[in-house]
Amino acid sequence: MARFTVPQQVAAPATTVWATMVDWPRHGDWAPLTRVRVTTPRPDGVGAGFVARTGIGPLAFDDPMTVELWQPPGGNAPDDGPGRCEVVKRGRVVLGRAGFSVVPLAGGRSRVDWHEDVTVTPHRVTRMVGPVLSLAGRVGFGATLRAMAKDVERQAR
Repeated sequence: MARFTVPQQVAAPATTVWATMVDWPRHGDWAPLTRVRVTTPRPDGVGAGFVARTGIGPLAFDDPMTVELWQPPGGNAPDDGPGRCEVVKRGRVVLGRAGFSVVPLAGGRSRVDWHEDVTVTPHRVTRMVGPVLSLAGRVGFGATLRAMAKDVERQAR
């Protein structure tokens, strides 16, 4: 499996960051070559489904996901508790789990911790290049989370 975690501090309250992170189609604004569409009647809560399509033309693939854990943050103060969301990836290319927590910090700030534990098919690819996939994931999701943070911070002003 390819495993990685990426932290990102955001100068905005946890509830604001959470609302942005769970607006699934907006992920396409920050992740290069990606479009996200919701596939269930409700976009929120356990059971919500969405598909991220990443790539160009014949090199694109679908990454269908279903929310399995949905715990919005308790508020804006550090002692109000983090929000947590976990999804299961059930695609033909990417399988496994991903998710994030939004942790309230002092001064109306928060921290997002994004994590992935995935396998790329065929599975032997992941076994052979797992460390490279983990590094690529950290770099790619680091850039995505930085773009998200700038977007949220700009809107929070």
